[in-house]
Amino acid sequence: MKRGVILFGKVEESDDITKFEPNGPNKKPKYNSRDEAQLIVSTIGQIHYCTGGELVEAQKHFLGNKKNIKSKSFKLWKSSRVFFSSFQYTMGDSQYSFSLTTFSPSGKLVQIEHALTAVGSGQTSLGIEAANGVVIATEKKLPSILVDETSVQKIQILTPNIGVVYSGMGPDSRVLVRKSRKQAEQYHRLYKEAIPVTQLVRETAAVMQEFTQSGGVRPFGVSLLVAGYDDKGPQLYQVDPSGSYFSWKASAMGKNVSNAKTFLEKRYTDDMELDDAVHTAILTLKEGFEGQISGKNIEIGIIGADKQFRVLTTAEIEDYLQEVE
Repeated sequence: MKRGVILFGKVEESDDITKFEPNGPNKKPKYNSRDEAQLIVSTIGQIHYCTGGELVEAQKHFLGNKKNIKSKSFKLWKSSRVFFSSFQYTMGDSQYSFSLTTFSPSGKLVQIEHALTAVGSGQTSLGIEAANGVVIATEKKLPSILVDETSVQKIQILTPNIGVVYSGMGPDSRVLVRKSRKQAEQYHRLYKEAIPVTQLVRETAAVMQEFTQSGGVRPFGVSLLVAGYDDKGPQLYQVDPSGSYFSWKASAMGKNVSNAKTFLEKRYTDDMELDDAVHTAILTLKEGFEGQISGKNIEIGIIGADKQFRVLTTAEIEDYLQEVE
């Protein structure tokens, strides 16, 4: 329960105003002007002003929804002098949805949940860790047939042995790709060797976590699947907007995540080879794909024992499509 204050009305000199002591004992409330109607709602540190004709709508809003108002001393002066009342009303998680750094009563940061909703609205992406490599794949549906498909790349190379795919907001992913590449280059310049996959994932997740604990920013509206191959072998990680990350044998994200994960759970085996993983990735995308799947509307990236990450060409994808049909 949160306590709030409603104050609106026209300013008129009246002895009744001092009864409610809005600014302390025997002090009258302050107004911008004598003829200006003002509405102040004090809830979670936010103040909204309403003047003029909007006063009527505000009055309807607060007086019409009496279920949310629990006040034994609820009074209204129809003489338009002053309406001033303390009241209590129940605030759900939605009341905290505009604050990134404030926990809701249920212990959630609602903006992070909204970011996950943005990820869930994105195109389906998935990754599979095979015995001798890693595959990541994604849908690449264009907003118009007039868009040049070669200008849209959802799978990016971070280092020669690490690649990434995203679901969610593309512009946000570009920021993370740029920061990850910069971190990898700094590591290489300092230690003269490639950055381990786990460390690059951890640094990327740290950037995403910082954007959940700072004022004036919002969480990244993307989740990432990072595929790499280093001295520890093939690895697949998923990083979420909250900054949490986990290693996966196979994972999916995007709008068809439930069906994709169910399909992967049925088809995945620990001894799966890289080519089998590519076939499984294509079949998983086909499960929820709208329209005809082709080499132009999906992307596939692979990395094998040679530790060289690469994105398959359209011709290579078409060959794999023919093999699974």
